[in-house]
Amino acid sequence: MYTGKKLLDSYKDTLELEMVTGEKGLSRLVKLAEAHRPGLSLSGYLKNYVNQRILIFGNVEISYLKDLEKEIRLERLSAILTKETPMVIVAGRLSAPKELIDSCKHHEIPLLRSSLKTMELQSRLTYLLLEDFSPSMTCHGTLVEAFGVGVMIQGDSSVGKSEAALSLIERGHRLITDDAVKVKLREGSYLEGSGAELTRHMMEIRGIGIINVAHLYGAVCVRDDKRIDMVVKLEEWDDKKFYDRVGLDEKYCDLLGVKIPYHILPVKPGRDVALLIETIVLNHRLKEMGYNSAKDFNIKLLETISKKQSKGKKRSESLS
Repeated sequence: MYTGKKLLDSYKDTLELEMVTGEKGLSRLVKLAEAHRPGLSLSGYLKNYVNQRILIFGNVEISYLKDLEKEIRLERLSAILTKETPMVIVAGRLSAPKELIDSCKHHEIPLLRSSLKTMELQSRLTYLLLEDFSPSMTCHGTLVEAFGVGVMIQGDSSVGKSEAALSLIERGHRLITDDAVKVKLREGSYLEGSGAELTRHMMEIRGIGIINVAHLYGAVCVRDDKRIDMVVKLEEWDDKKFYDRVGLDEKYCDLLGVKIPYHILPVKPGRDVALLIETIVLNHRLKEMGYNSAKDFNIKLLETISKKQSKGKKRSESLS
């Protein structure tokens, strides 16, 4: 649950906030990742007004309120301040009108003041709320960056995920996180992966133990987060299982509602897994540029078959 107290504790310094009144209301929920300036609502137009947003009063709103008669001022404030209002913030260290303070006390709405300018406060607060409200999940796997592409390597325990990632790092690629990947939906359209701060830049290699990649290979071989562009699942080679040898069928997996290209890579002694992952990544980049090797081969194959069939047809016609 996201409350006003959590917001204040987390971003008091970032947003330069100080409490004015309504401490009891800090326990109420912040349900929407939105910060709203109630300029139009203060004029009396309340159509489609949502009372579950954090309200920001800037210089325009405060000046407008001061120009109103006291009775009208109270009427307009009572229309937009309800028990559903999670928080009110006055920007620019402006002095809140007495009626605003009294209304917040009456409804136990936290009233805070920030030294930031109105637009800066609204921008920062909106960004922080979107960050905190973004859907997230934790996946078992190792996230690396290869040729600029974010690759999440998954598979059963001891299949060789960390070893494959270590080989990629040795080839000049970068580690984001090992063992557990924190996945967050960004802007509702793409996924970003990161690791826990405690295990950042660390890897567990069976038989060796915990290693610090940044110390061993240098800071250039690590980064804190990366967009996830594909998932590669490692699995032990099964002679009874059919593996795609052409690549026409493109597979996808669903993470937080986003479709991510998905590849199954069978592993057995003698296969260079790091080299194969690099090949998958380079092929992925080619596809993004509009070139699909499998489809191109399929087109050439069909053209060759068609030409042979037409030649055979002409020969049969000439013989008849």
